[in-house]
Amino acid sequence: MPKRPVPTQAPSEKTFLVGIELRKADRIFTVEDSLAELAQLADTAGMDVVGEIYQKIDKPDPHTFIGSGKVNELKDFVEETMANTVVFDEELSPRHQRELEGILGENVKVLDRTALILDIFAQHARTREGTLQVELAQYEYRLPRLTRQWTHLARQAGGGAGRGGTGGVGLRGPGETQLEVDRREISRKITFLKKEIEDVRAHRGRHRAQRQRSGIPVIALVGYTNSGKSTLLNALTGAEVYVADQLFATLDPTTRRVELPGGKAALFTDTVGFIQKLPTTLVAAFRATLEEIAEADLLLHVVDVTHPNAAAQAEAVRKTLKELEVTDIPVVTALNKIDRFPDFDPASSALVGHPNLVGVSALKGRGLDTLLNRVREVLYESLTLLDVMIPYKDGQLISIFHEQGSIELTEHQEKGVHIRGRLPARVASRFFAYSIKPKRRK
Repeated sequence: MPKRPVPTQAPSEKTFLVGIELRKADRIFTVEDSLAELAQLADTAGMDVVGEIYQKIDKPDPHTFIGSGKVNELKDFVEETMANTVVFDEELSPRHQRELEGILGENVKVLDRTALILDIFAQHARTREGTLQVELAQYEYRLPRLTRQWTHLARQAGGGAGRGGTGGVGLRGPGETQLEVDRREISRKITFLKKEIEDVRAHRGRHRAQRQRSGIPVIALVGYTNSGKSTLLNALTGAEVYVADQLFATLDPTTRRVELPGGKAALFTDTVGFIQKLPTTLVAAFRATLEEIAEADLLLHVVDVTHPNAAAQAEAVRKTLKELEVTDIPVVTALNKIDRFPDFDPASSALVGHPNLVGVSALKGRGLDTLLNRVREVLYESLTLLDVMIPYKDGQLISIFHEQGSIELTEHQEKGVHIRGRLPARVASRFFAYSIKPKRRK
């Protein structure tokens, strides 16, 4: 009998999507647009979307999230499409997940948006830091959901004896015992991963402090996932950051030096893309990476201006920055992919309310000089006038003044260098102790 050919890759999961619109919730996206994004996420994860439904509700059903009637409708659709995975566009509680899997059948896996994003992150993490952060988020997500994974052991035991037990009433069954062991093991791994990430955070903090001492400003690229941040970084620096037309194609931060007009230098850092309903577990796990945003001198907000939901995506980014308490850093907004419009004018864009709009095409290299000029202007527009005497032993500060400031006078004297000029407010405070106090008139 001839052998059956072995497939080159695993068959895609047949996936059915479920959207929910909470009538009184503050939504940035419509339920239809959010479902379309969920379909993109599923596609990025390698799933085959075979159908979708959505329901408008006042509040989640305590048992199944959606009402019993909608669950029965969902079950019919799942059987009709032969779907083996159902993905909800909201985060499900462990109870919701158990109830839904019980109704839909043991051969149907129930996931939520958070689990799907975690799966994509796990596929795309490349560095040790990214891998640690994703692994921590996965374990913290799974810990309260372990009960479902071990109920099959209890069913197999049929109430019989467990380890060290005799099968009597009130004794632990094998499922419960294994569950406790697994919880302890995962809790131990979470503690270990947090320590490892804290080490990474401290290492990153030391690098950040070193950059701050050098006086070179840091520009953090932020934006909705797949807006073109990595492509823009490559265009500005010649870096070879991985680029793909996918959600969350890159997770790991990359920093490159860029020469600004006028001979000034800056460090540009690509960061993980944002998305609406960003899971809190991910925000917590990626704290070390997100600190790069909070410590930046300027944010370069990259927006895919061709996306039908460009305004909503930009608002989702602003909302996430606010949740991260990043609200007082100057922003330049790069409206990307203008090459798809014959005559693009940022002033006519739906994003006109966003600060410092510049139209660019990262792919075609259009508008990059204008963008860098705007970055330089915003970085140095608030200059502080200083008149200082810097001792020769603090030569690094002298270098910073020359690199980052606008100098009107330099005099080499016996005690040090007398400099009069202007510096950006972000570094000026380091020179206040060296200020020359004006002489009083007699």
